[in-house]
Amino acid sequence: MRYTAIVAAAVVGALALDLAVWRTGVVRTRVWWAAYGIVLVFQLLTNGWLTGRGIVRYDPQAILGLRVAYAPVEDVAYGFALVLAVTAGWVAAGRRDRRRR
Repeated sequence: MRYTAIVAAAVVGALALDLAVWRTGVVRTRVWWAAYGIVLVFQLLTNGWLTGRGIVRYDPQAILGLRVAYAPVEDVAYGFALVLAVTAGWVAAGRRDRRRR
């Protein structure tokens, strides 16, 4: 369950960046959830194709074993953390840029 622990830390870290460090609150908006839904569809298509064909394999000891479209559920959580952290960082950088002007 090493991958699971890393992914859990990534999700907590991304939420902390969004809500506590940068205080962007991106995760609280409907716009972000709609955008993330679009990203999620393509993530599942890509992950499903890669893992379903055996191109990418996971050590069963490193994951929970739950799968979504052939991919481990951890991949969905990792994608969530990645997209949230990048989006929150983008919003925070935009705020800083506007303040400088």
